Amino acid sequence: MNKINWKRKLTSRKFWAAVVGFVTQLMAMLNVSDNTAVQVTALIMAGGTLIAYIIGEGLTDAANIGAQEGEK
Repeated sequence: MNKINWKRKLTSRKFWAAVVGFVTQLMAMLNVSDNTAVQVTALIMAGGTLIAYIIGEGLTDAANIGAQEGEK
């Protein structure tokens, strides 16, 4: 069995869309108000965007450091 590539998964828009879809349907099943569902969905997408940005910047920084070490 293959390991899950969490960096790739957490930066995937499809993954975050699936999480939002699941949570939204779960809240609908639990009769949560529409306003609360919208707020939770916005919070998940904001968190997903932040995580993707942080991981992306970390990978870019790591690549730049590797390139600088190769020049020495």
